[in-house]
Amino acid sequence: MLLSKYLLPTLKETPADAEIISHKYMIRAAMLRKIAPGIYNYLPLCFRVIQKIEQIVREEMNKTDAIELLMPIMTPAELWMQSGRWNVYGKELMRFTDRHEKEYALGPTHEEVITSLVANEIKSYRQLPVCLYQIQSKFRDEVRPRFGVMRAREFVMKDAYSFHTTEKCLDEYYKKMYDAYSNIFKRCGLKFRAVLADSGAIGGDNTHEFMVLANSGESRVISCSNDKCGYAATDETADSVILRPVKEEPAELKKIFTPGKKTIEEVSGFLGIEPCKLVKTLLYKADGNVIAALIRGDRDVNEIKLKKIINANEIELADADTVSKITGCAVGFAGPVNLKNIKIIADNSLKNLNNFAVGANENDAHFVNVNYNRDFEIEKFYDIRLANKGDKCIKCGAELEDYRGIEVGQIFKLGKKYSESMNAVYTAEDGKLKNYIMGCYGIGITRIVAAAIEQNYDDKGIIWTLGIAPFSVIVIGLNKPDTKEFQIAKDIYEELKKAGVEVLFDDRNVSPGFKFKDADLIGIPYQIIVGQKSLVNNSVEICVRKTGEKISVDRNEIGKKIFEFLKES
Repeated sequence: MLLSKYLLPTLKETPADAEIISHKYMIRAAMLRKIAPGIYNYLPLCFRVIQKIEQIVREEMNKTDAIELLMPIMTPAELWMQSGRWNVYGKELMRFTDRHEKEYALGPTHEEVITSLVANEIKSYRQLPVCLYQIQSKFRDEVRPRFGVMRAREFVMKDAYSFHTTEKCLDEYYKKMYDAYSNIFKRCGLKFRAVLADSGAIGGDNTHEFMVLANSGESRVISCSNDKCGYAATDETADSVILRPVKEEPAELKKIFTPGKKTIEEVSGFLGIEPCKLVKTLLYKADGNVIAALIRGDRDVNEIKLKKIINANEIELADADTVSKITGCAVGFAGPVNLKNIKIIADNSLKNLNNFAVGANENDAHFVNVNYNRDFEIEKFYDIRLANKGDKCIKCGAELEDYRGIEVGQIFKLGKKYSESMNAVYTAEDGKLKNYIMGCYGIGITRIVAAAIEQNYDDKGIIWTLGIAPFSVIVIGLNKPDTKEFQIAKDIYEELKKAGVEVLFDDRNVSPGFKFKDADLIGIPYQIIVGQKSLVNNSVEICVRKTGEKISVDRNEIGKKIFEFLKES
């Protein structure tokens, strides 16, 4: 491909709205152009990367015997109502009405569509198991699209769905898909980790997220410091063991005047106690009902865990008016003592905690020397806290670590969640009608593009791994088109192209400095530089983008050397 004929309008300046490296470089390297918040044109360079990733995904999916198909992005509301997700999915589901006043959604995922399809077409256990997948544009109405394609409204995704007759069969295929995902990310040249995760609106009991390790990642991952253990989970699901205080003899309950002291720091400082001896009482609205969550002052509530424990579709912190109506006080002074007709959910870090402080349900007042089962009742303790770095691993007891990650894929064991709600059945071997047992498996294709850049860049631009690079080689002719040096560069380009190498030739009539900056910015793995030295000693220079290493190669050996590089990478 001749660069002079290619659509590659690179930019020198960083766009003002670009917040992270991948967004900045994708705009500057002429990969993206925004047409609306969270909606982009994918320019030719980016589209080549997307195609490379799609091909890797297809190859690995096909190895699992998954079959590719294509479903519509526009889906009728009736299917979502059958599964029960029409009123559950939330505002991210883009809903609209057609000219006949029928409701539809732009599919962010396709569990309903595929379940309906399989229920109509696959009737017998003899046709199972089966896995169907597609690579397609998706739409989610993000409240705040940001970070380029990392959190976009429209994006490209691979989603697969498997159907089984037994849990054992699903378990076996889940492992097969886990391995396939691992191979995909390895082939993309990514450093990643699979972690236990929350299933969210998709549903199901077991799920793993595949995280690309990057400081810019939105997700926080908790993992065991013991490499032999292998425990890792998102902070939404991670469990941990924390040290509990030594049990004390109960002291006399007292009310203390705490004027204007609301925060953990203010109250613990005023009372002269450690934050772990102060218990927060957080009121939540859960599907319209109010509950109280109790947790130590040095910890935070994990709302995902809390939501699951109370089996709620939606939860949110109660507003100030609700807090006042329930407790009779302002936010910051709520407590469990004398809290009437409110269900209390207590974190298990409160076990063995004695003589702690809580809000007194009265403005500017707290109770000290509080003890549960004397001053208020706790029927059962739950894990509702966020795990922290330094906590102990629940599997081996070693310290936990944390790091940032970018979610690029997730696999789920759905069980019968959709087949039961949508009455999707097959005829089993015993002649009875049974619900399919399902799994689903998603990969964010366009997210991988951004995640790869977040892991591989320097101050000059992108550094593509060879597996997903838009081109393997760029030939840079340093002199004008009418020179012998330029002709040598063109001959090398033609030679590599004929040999099947994905090569870009910078044949533009611009300065060498301009060409070098663009070559570094777009990040093609190998640069072949042809200048005046090529006439003197019949050699050219190969620059390795990742390391900056420059190697002088005999002109007649250039093809052989490039193939050695491509084979080794």
